[in-house]
Amino acid sequence: MDVRTFWLAGRPATGASELTVTNPHTGKVVGAYSVPTDAQVEEAVAAAAAVAKEAAALPIHVRAEALAHVSRRLAERAEEIAQLITAENGKPLTWARGEVGRAVSTFRFAAEETRRYSGTAMRLDTEPAAAGRLAYVTRVPYGPVLAITPFNFPLNLVAHKVAPAIAVGAPVIVKPAPATPLSSLLLGEILAETALPAGMFSVLPVENERASALVEDPRLPVVSFTGSGPVGYAIMDSVPRKHVVLELGGNAAAVVLADADLDWAASRVALFSNYQAGQSCIAVQRVIVEEAVAEAFTAKLLDAVGTLVTGDPYDDKTQVGPLVSEAAAERVQEWIDEAVAGGAKVLAGGTREGATVAPTVLAEVPHDAKVWCEEVFGPVLAVQVVPSADAAFAAVNDSKYGLQAGIFTRSLDLAFRANRELEVGGLVIGDVPSYRADQMPYGGVKESGVGREGVGSAMEDLTYAKTMVLTGLAL
Repeated sequence: MDVRTFWLAGRPATGASELTVTNPHTGKVVGAYSVPTDAQVEEAVAAAAAVAKEAAALPIHVRAEALAHVSRRLAERAEEIAQLITAENGKPLTWARGEVGRAVSTFRFAAEETRRYSGTAMRLDTEPAAAGRLAYVTRVPYGPVLAITPFNFPLNLVAHKVAPAIAVGAPVIVKPAPATPLSSLLLGEILAETALPAGMFSVLPVENERASALVEDPRLPVVSFTGSGPVGYAIMDSVPRKHVVLELGGNAAAVVLADADLDWAASRVALFSNYQAGQSCIAVQRVIVEEAVAEAFTAKLLDAVGTLVTGDPYDDKTQVGPLVSEAAAERVQEWIDEAVAGGAKVLAGGTREGATVAPTVLAEVPHDAKVWCEEVFGPVLAVQVVPSADAAFAAVNDSKYGLQAGIFTRSLDLAFRANRELEVGGLVIGDVPSYRADQMPYGGVKESGVGREGVGSAMEDLTYAKTMVLTGLAL
């Protein structure tokens, strides 16, 4: 079996040990990769620090063309990459192909944003004391970025850290999830084809227990982390003087109000509570239904869930595949069993076979059950019936998370009211909360994180404003 190299300051390298990646559906080894030594990690960090000033001064056309090249090459190799994502992650090919398409767009958006990335001028002579003065405001990268990425989107969530860093001229070191490093390593291969300077990027597939040394290294002033809340906040607490960006979890709610299109709502909630086996922080975990339509909606929902195709992720027809590991599936099953023991009713699913959990719908779930109040990260949906829109909005907010929500309504007044009242970072009207456009600001409130992704927003987050005042000008 070929052993994939990692990327050290823009060049391929091998370490002293190797690890393997297994497909969660078959349990078979699908790849192997070389693991960096401590000395190689040090070399990568030193290179990122050494190139930081050069990176920040790179001409816009160099950064933009590098990003455009990556976008083009991802598109050219799309099917190969989708197959790789399915191999290491287990997500069905239909979703893997969608992820590649999104990564193509993410790098294209970054190239476009880079070409628009410029300073702004501001006349200051609005006051007599500032006559002849002009402010020129630019944005400057804080410095090299440590990007710690999750397993569930092993290409596009890496793209959301790498592309904005390159766009603003910040070196970036990627630490991919141990379960799914192969997509990141392939991305490194494509980045190496560009004219970016040595040291501008590294992809270091180190074990999780070695990540703390990278987090604490003062030469990496920015830590951008996507993953679980406990790990994210532990990172923030360990480096209080660094700029830390956290994209954490959620337990996204979809609200179905009495004026909703029930067929549309049922089909969308059914699919997007189970897509990627529920392993998305904006997968529908709670559906809150107004009492007047609860019976009709639930019947339609169960019909829609029943039509979902579960099975081999390599089958083009499969919509619901395995979780990332059997251990993850066992944990989800335990949470289902806990809810049932507490009084929840199983309306569909509730079973597990290996790493695959059947699409599950629960009703009358106790609000202290983990499947209700925590992030289940599995194909489990809890239904709650409420008497009114007031109660529905209160139920959405009754969570420690606040990432995104979806509201099925035809009322513009209710849409704007939801936007005022719901404690979330994003709101989707007329659809599930699982929608994300890769150019829009994306992130949460409460325990769903700090900062924003989305290419333009991330570029802002990785930089600070710097003001130069010119004096003595005849304006």
